[in-house]
Amino acid sequence: MTKSKDVYYVSGSTAILAEDMGKALLAQFKGTRFREEKIPFIHTPDGARKALAHILQQSEDSLPLVFCTIMDQETRDVFDCPQVLFFDIFLNTLELLEKALGAKALREPGYSRHFTISRMDKRVDAIHFSLEHDDGIRTAEYDQADIILVGVSRSGKTPVSIYIATHMELKAANFPLTADHLDQHELPKDIVRNRQRVVGLTSSPMYLHAIREKRYAGSTYASLANCTRELQRARQLFQRHNIKVLNVEDRSIEEIAVQAIQAIGLSKKRRPRQRTAAATRSS
Repeated sequence: MTKSKDVYYVSGSTAILAEDMGKALLAQFKGTRFREEKIPFIHTPDGARKALAHILQQSEDSLPLVFCTIMDQETRDVFDCPQVLFFDIFLNTLELLEKALGAKALREPGYSRHFTISRMDKRVDAIHFSLEHDDGIRTAEYDQADIILVGVSRSGKTPVSIYIATHMELKAANFPLTADHLDQHELPKDIVRNRQRVVGLTSSPMYLHAIREKRYAGSTYASLANCTRELQRARQLFQRHNIKVLNVEDRSIEEIAVQAIQAIGLSKKRRPRQRTAAATRSS
């Protein structure tokens, strides 16, 4: 029988961080069903007491879980009571950091949100770039890309590109290897010129065959023989141009994204200096 538990995310700000952290922890417990609710913008002890009353009324003395990111101690302490299972996400970590760094934390609610807002333009630019350079569009502008994903059809190029742009704020383009490129045994010059920032996505023929069969069952496109041929020729192209290769089989989008940027030595903390087309041609 599946157990259930009430969960509340309380915060002096949006409660997004409390929810994200709480969900990450609760995801480790597959045998329990969680009923979740966010309670944001708790700024005063009085507001906290009202929120606690709501929690206790809703949960009917079932010891609900409360994940908290409230900075003000008096307000936060309202939730640290016997009727709930209280988890202060910040407190112990902040105190350890203060000791380690020899400095006092700001302890300002919503400060991380201000930081995020300051980077919003960068993220939006990355998303726009990825959408505008999806599926082989505008390859002449690949010099501006932080990373370029290349692979045969249904190898996961688009979702990984969008994830990289959205979560890593990097400009990701992607290019499909069609029959024309595979039969001619050559890559477009815009990709070859930027090959140091290219990652080739691959998998086993059976894995690709299974994915294509879901959409195009019984087709030549989805046949095991065709999948084998396309993947073999793609690998030959990657090897010829010394392109890093990443196997996407049975990996999540998040895993593929992280391993792709690692493959070309790219970090979300250190982006490479943008190169002009002239500079790349001279290298």
